[in-house]
Amino acid sequence: MTHVVLVAGPWLAGTTSLVAALRDRMPEHRVLEAAELAAGEAPAAVVFVVSAAAPLTASDCALLDVVAAGTDAVIAVVSKIDVHRTWREVLAADQALLTERAARYRELPWVGVAAAPDLGLPVVDDLVTALRTVLADNTLTRRNRLRAKENRLLTADGAAREGCVAALRDQRAAVLRRFRLDKSERTIAMRSQIQQARVRLSSFARARCASARTELQDDVAALTRRGLAGFTDEVRRRAAEVGDDVRDEVTGHLADVVEQLGLASDVATPEGPRYEVGAAPVRSRNAETRLMMLLGAGFGLGIALTITRLLADLAPQWALRGAIGGAVLGLIVTLWVVSVRGLLRDRAVLDRWVVEVTAGLRTAMEEWVATQVLAAEASMGRAGAERDAVDGADMEDAVARIDAEIREQTVRRARAAAVRDRAVAAVRAELEGERLRLWPSESFL
Repeated sequence: MTHVVLVAGPWLAGTTSLVAALRDRMPEHRVLEAAELAAGEAPAAVVFVVSAAAPLTASDCALLDVVAAGTDAVIAVVSKIDVHRTWREVLAADQALLTERAARYRELPWVGVAAAPDLGLPVVDDLVTALRTVLADNTLTRRNRLRAKENRLLTADGAAREGCVAALRDQRAAVLRRFRLDKSERTIAMRSQIQQARVRLSSFARARCASARTELQDDVAALTRRGLAGFTDEVRRRAAEVGDDVRDEVTGHLADVVEQLGLASDVATPEGPRYEVGAAPVRSRNAETRLMMLLGAGFGLGIALTITRLLADLAPQWALRGAIGGAVLGLIVTLWVVSVRGLLRDRAVLDRWVVEVTAGLRTAMEEWVATQVLAAEASMGRAGAERDAVDGADMEDAVARIDAEIREQTVRRARAAAVRDRAVAAVRAELEGERLRLWPSESFL
């Protein structure tokens, strides 16, 4: 009967050379390495190869547990005994280590081999004899089936349920992580939008006041005597326009911020900022007027005398008329000089007043903008807190459902473990009975 023999071991243990030697000595059986074993194919016997260079490590023992999980017939081999003279001490150490690890390894057969020696023929006779003896045992098939059944009972259901619980725990962690991340992202986004709104709206208020100042200064430069009386009202109207523009810009931009953040916060339309503009400064200028009249009179008198002398020289018959005409023209020039100087002086006063008014208007607009942004920040903060509370409640519900499912899976796993333990105990008892027929004085489970 052809059996499958699996030869496995840690790296550099000599498995490949041992496989070649066994294939040559036992052509009636299929001797395979771990990579050659087909999926779902179970070997009849396992030859576990370790090097005689050093004792087994924890990873080597774990590899033995894996390859021998579904096979009861296992033979341990220490290779390269032709090179390492202390292989017997290494074999004894390995044997003691595996005996402590599991009871099933207590009577494990140990063989020393040299599958590819530097000199002479391969030393595998003891291994071939032990393999033929194991494979010829008529209880081998039943023992392997019982060992595979025990392994399935111990691993399949438990692994599936452990995987389900692990997936639920990962899901729970993902829910918590997503809630914290979303909350942090929303908080950062709100702070960023508020800061941007504060900078943008303050800049808009300053620019709007600057443009109003420029427009008013242009109006002052073109102001006539008739326009002086209504200039104060014009300044008040421009200040009201600036307030309305700033209010519209603030309201619209904050509404856009609320919409972008997805908050259930209504930005109420606030009353626009108002800045009280006082009357234009009217200062007494009697002394200046008298001075200008004096200067204008002198200038007019000079013109009158000039014209009179000119006419007296050119047309003596017109001397009297020239004197009267020069006096009238001098008076007109005097009045014109006084009027123009007064208008220029009023324009200078109004220009300084416009600068003062727009400076105060700018301060008022900036304070109003800061107040509105602060109020909007508080409103959006409350709306964000309410949204976080709703999301937090949803998160807690989701976590509670996952925790309940984890507890349910834990209870199911405990019940399944109890059933499994009873089944494993029965399989082990049957397997021990089979093995006691071979080794009556020992217990291997």
